[in-house]
Amino acid sequence: MTLPPRDPPPFSAVAPARIVRDLSHLPTYGFGPKSPMWWGTLGFFVTEGMAFALALGTYFYLVQQNQAWPLAPVAPDHWAGTLNTALLLASLWPNAIVDRDAHHEDLPRVRRGLILMSLIALAALGLRLYEFAGLGVRWDQNAYGSITWVLLALHLTHLVTDAGDTLVLTVLMFTHHAKGPAKGRRFSDVSDNAFYWYFVVASWLPIYLVVYWVPRW
Repeated sequence: MTLPPRDPPPFSAVAPARIVRDLSHLPTYGFGPKSPMWWGTLGFFVTEGMAFALALGTYFYLVQQNQAWPLAPVAPDHWAGTLNTALLLASLWPNAIVDRDAHHEDLPRVRRGLILMSLIALAALGLRLYEFAGLGVRWDQNAYGSITWVLLALHLTHLVTDAGDTLVLTVLMFTHHAKGPAKGRRFSDVSDNAFYWYFVVASWLPIYLVVYWVPRW
Protein backbone atom coordinates (compact mmCIF):
# COMPACT_ATOMS: atom_id res chain seq x y z
CA MET A 1 0.00 0.00 0.00
CA THR A 2 1.46 3.34 -1.06
CA LEU A 3 1.15 6.14 1.45
CA PRO A 4 0.22 9.58 0.16
CA PRO A 5 3.01 12.19 0.31
CA ARG A 6 3.08 14.22 3.47
CA ASP A 7 2.63 17.94 3.30
CA PRO A 8 5.69 20.01 4.38
CA PRO A 9 5.44 21.52 7.84
CA PRO A 10 4.17 25.04 8.03
CA PHE A 11 6.72 27.83 8.02
CA SER A 12 6.00 28.53 11.67
CA ALA A 13 7.28 25.06 12.55
CA VAL A 14 10.81 25.85 11.30
CA ALA A 15 13.10 26.99 14.15
CA PRO A 16 14.33 30.56 13.65
CA ALA A 17 18.06 31.15 13.13
CA ARG A 18 19.94 31.87 16.34
CA ILE A 19 23.11 33.96 16.48
CA VAL A 20 25.68 32.08 18.54
CA ARG A 21 28.39 34.74 18.57
CA ASP A 22 28.91 38.08 16.88
CA LEU A 23 32.30 38.09 15.09
CA SER A 24 31.85 41.35 13.21
CA HIS A 25 34.40 43.08 15.47
CA LEU A 26 37.22 40.73 14.49
CA PRO A 27 39.86 41.98 12.00
CA THR A 28 39.60 40.89 8.38
CA TYR A 29 43.37 40.36 8.01
CA GLY A 30 46.30 39.06 10.01
CA PHE A 31 50.06 38.72 10.09
CA GLY A 32 52.22 35.63 10.11
CA PRO A 33 50.45 32.31 10.83
CA LYS A 34 47.17 34.20 11.32
CA SER A 35 47.13 34.93 7.58
CA PRO A 36 46.12 32.23 5.05
CA MET A 37 48.56 33.81 2.59
CA TRP A 38 51.40 33.11 5.03
CA TRP A 39 50.56 29.42 4.99
CA GLY A 40 50.32 29.45 1.20
CA THR A 41 53.77 31.05 1.03
CA LEU A 42 55.12 28.41 3.41
CA GLY A 43 53.72 25.67 1.16
CA PHE A 44 55.41 27.36 -1.78
CA PHE A 45 58.71 27.18 0.11
CA VAL A 46 58.30 23.41 0.44
CA THR A 47 57.52 22.76 -3.23
CA GLU A 48 60.16 25.12 -4.58
CA GLY A 49 62.67 23.88 -2.03
CA MET A 50 62.20 20.37 -3.43
CA ALA A 51 62.89 21.69 -6.93
CA PHE A 52 66.16 23.19 -5.69
CA ALA A 53 67.03 19.94 -3.89
CA LEU A 54 66.43 17.90 -7.07
CA ALA A 55 68.60 20.25 -9.12
CA LEU A 56 71.40 20.12 -6.55
CA GLY A 57 71.10 16.34 -6.42
CA THR A 58 71.48 16.22 -10.19
CA TYR A 59 74.61 18.35 -9.94
CA PHE A 60 76.27 16.02 -7.42
CA TYR A 61 75.23 12.98 -9.46
CA LEU A 62 77.09 14.43 -12.42
CA VAL A 63 80.10 15.13 -10.21
CA GLN A 64 80.22 11.45 -9.24
CA GLN A 65 79.96 10.34 -12.87
CA ASN A 66 82.93 12.43 -14.06
CA GLN A 67 86.49 12.06 -12.82
CA ALA A 68 87.36 15.59 -13.94
CA TRP A 69 85.20 18.44 -12.70
CA PRO A 70 84.20 20.98 -13.87
CA LEU A 71 83.73 20.06 -17.51
CA ALA A 72 85.10 23.45 -18.54
CA PRO A 73 88.56 24.98 -19.02
CA VAL A 74 88.29 27.01 -15.79
CA ALA A 75 86.02 27.24 -12.78
CA PRO A 76 83.32 29.93 -12.87
CA ASP A 77 84.32 33.47 -12.00
CA HIS A 78 82.91 33.81 -8.49
CA TRP A 79 83.24 37.57 -7.96
CA ALA A 80 79.81 38.56 -9.28
CA GLY A 81 78.21 35.72 -7.33
CA THR A 82 80.11 36.62 -4.18
CA LEU A 83 79.06 40.25 -4.45
CA ASN A 84 75.47 39.17 -5.01
CA THR A 85 75.66 36.91 -1.96
CA ALA A 86 76.95 39.76 0.17
CA LEU A 87 74.15 41.99 -1.11
CA LEU A 88 71.47 39.40 -0.33
CA LEU A 89 72.81 38.79 3.17
CA ALA A 90 73.00 42.52 3.84
CA SER A 91 69.39 42.89 2.65
CA LEU A 92 68.12 40.76 5.54
CA TRP A 93 68.38 43.73 7.90
CA PRO A 94 66.24 46.23 5.91
CA ASN A 95 63.87 43.38 5.06
CA ALA A 96 63.33 42.66 8.76
CA ILE A 97 62.78 46.37 9.41
CA VAL A 98 60.12 46.73 6.70
CA ASP A 99 58.42 43.60 8.06
CA ARG A 100 58.36 45.14 11.56
CA ASP A 101 57.04 48.46 10.21
CA ALA A 102 54.30 46.60 8.33
CA HIS A 103 53.17 44.98 11.59
CA HIS A 104 53.03 48.45 13.14
CA GLU A 105 51.22 49.76 10.03
CA ASP A 106 53.67 52.66 9.84
CA LEU A 107 53.00 53.87 6.30
CA PRO A 108 55.91 56.36 5.85
CA ARG A 109 58.48 53.85 7.06
CA VAL A 110 56.97 51.04 5.02
CA ARG A 111 57.16 53.19 1.91
CA ARG A 112 60.84 53.94 2.49
CA GLY A 113 61.59 50.29 3.23
CA LEU A 114 59.82 49.06 0.10
CA ILE A 115 61.73 51.53 -2.08
CA LEU A 116 65.01 50.28 -0.62
CA MET A 117 64.05 46.62 -1.04
CA SER A 118 62.99 47.29 -4.64
CA LEU A 119 66.40 48.77 -5.40
CA ILE A 120 68.13 45.82 -3.75
CA ALA A 121 66.08 43.33 -5.78
CA LEU A 122 66.87 45.14 -9.02
CA ALA A 123 70.57 45.26 -8.14
CA ALA A 124 70.53 41.52 -7.45
CA LEU A 125 68.94 40.92 -10.84
CA GLY A 126 71.63 42.99 -12.56
CA LEU A 127 74.40 41.07 -10.80
CA ARG A 128 72.79 37.78 -11.81
CA LEU A 129 73.20 38.71 -15.48
CA TYR A 130 76.93 39.17 -14.87
CA GLU A 131 76.98 35.78 -13.17
CA PHE A 132 75.72 34.05 -16.31
CA ALA A 133 78.41 35.80 -18.33
CA GLY A 134 81.14 34.60 -15.96
CA LEU A 135 80.28 30.90 -15.91
CA GLY A 136 82.74 30.15 -18.70
CA VAL A 137 80.48 27.50 -20.24
CA ARG A 138 77.38 27.59 -22.44
CA TRP A 139 74.15 26.00 -21.29
CA ASP A 140 74.19 23.59 -24.25
CA GLN A 141 77.92 22.77 -24.19
CA ASN A 142 77.74 19.74 -21.88
CA ALA A 143 75.95 18.39 -18.81
CA TYR A 144 78.00 20.60 -16.51
CA GLY A 145 77.00 23.72 -18.40
CA SER A 146 73.34 22.68 -18.45
CA ILE A 147 73.00 21.99 -14.73
CA THR A 148 74.97 25.11 -13.78
CA TRP A 149 72.74 27.32 -15.89
CA VAL A 150 69.64 25.56 -14.54
CA LEU A 151 70.67 26.27 -10.94
CA LEU A 152 71.20 29.97 -11.62
CA ALA A 153 68.04 30.20 -13.73
CA LEU A 154 65.91 28.55 -11.04
CA HIS A 155 66.98 31.12 -8.50
CA LEU A 156 66.65 33.88 -11.08
CA THR A 157 62.93 33.12 -11.41
CA HIS A 158 62.55 33.70 -7.67
CA LEU A 159 64.45 36.97 -7.86
CA VAL A 160 62.21 38.13 -10.70
CA THR A 161 59.08 37.07 -8.82
CA ASP A 162 60.01 38.87 -5.62
CA ALA A 163 61.27 41.96 -7.45
CA GLY A 164 57.98 42.22 -9.32
CA ASP A 165 55.94 41.70 -6.16
CA THR A 166 57.97 44.29 -4.25
CA LEU A 167 57.65 46.88 -7.02
CA VAL A 168 53.88 46.36 -7.22
CA LEU A 169 53.52 46.68 -3.44
CA THR A 170 55.65 49.84 -3.49
CA VAL A 171 53.35 51.44 -6.03
CA LEU A 172 50.23 50.35 -4.13
CA MET A 173 51.48 51.87 -0.89
CA PHE A 174 51.62 55.25 -2.62
CA THR A 175 47.97 55.01 -3.75
CA HIS A 176 44.61 55.01 -1.99
CA HIS A 177 45.03 51.28 -1.27
CA ALA A 178 47.31 52.20 1.63
CA LYS A 179 44.70 54.47 3.22
CA GLY A 180 41.35 52.93 2.36
CA PRO A 181 39.20 50.52 4.37
CA ALA A 182 41.34 47.55 3.24
CA LYS A 183 44.68 49.14 4.08
CA GLY A 184 45.41 46.51 6.72
CA ARG A 185 45.52 43.81 4.07
CA ARG A 186 48.15 45.77 2.17
CA PHE A 187 50.37 45.86 5.26
CA SER A 188 49.81 42.11 5.63
CA ASP A 189 50.90 41.70 1.99
CA VAL A 190 54.09 43.63 2.75
CA SER A 191 54.84 41.28 5.64
CA ASP A 192 54.24 38.20 3.47
CA ASN A 193 56.53 39.64 0.80
CA ALA A 194 59.27 40.09 3.41
CA PHE A 195 58.71 36.48 4.48
CA TYR A 196 59.23 35.35 0.89
CA TRP A 197 62.49 37.30 0.62
CA TYR A 198 63.93 35.23 3.46
CA PHE A 199 63.41 32.15 1.31
CA VAL A 200 65.04 33.84 -1.69
CA VAL A 201 68.16 34.54 0.35
CA ALA A 202 68.29 31.18 2.15
CA SER A 203 67.81 29.16 -1.04
CA TRP A 204 70.65 31.01 -2.75
CA LEU A 205 73.36 30.11 -0.22
CA PRO A 206 73.69 26.37 -1.09
CA ILE A 207 73.47 27.20 -4.81
CA TYR A 208 76.27 29.75 -4.44
CA LEU A 209 78.51 27.19 -2.72
CA VAL A 210 77.79 24.50 -5.31
CA VAL A 211 78.13 26.64 -8.43
CA TYR A 212 81.24 28.60 -7.46
CA TRP A 213 83.17 26.57 -4.88
CA VAL A 214 82.55 22.88 -5.57
CA PRO A 215 84.42 23.18 -8.91
CA ARG A 216 87.38 24.62 -6.96
CA TRP A 217 87.41 21.79 -4.41
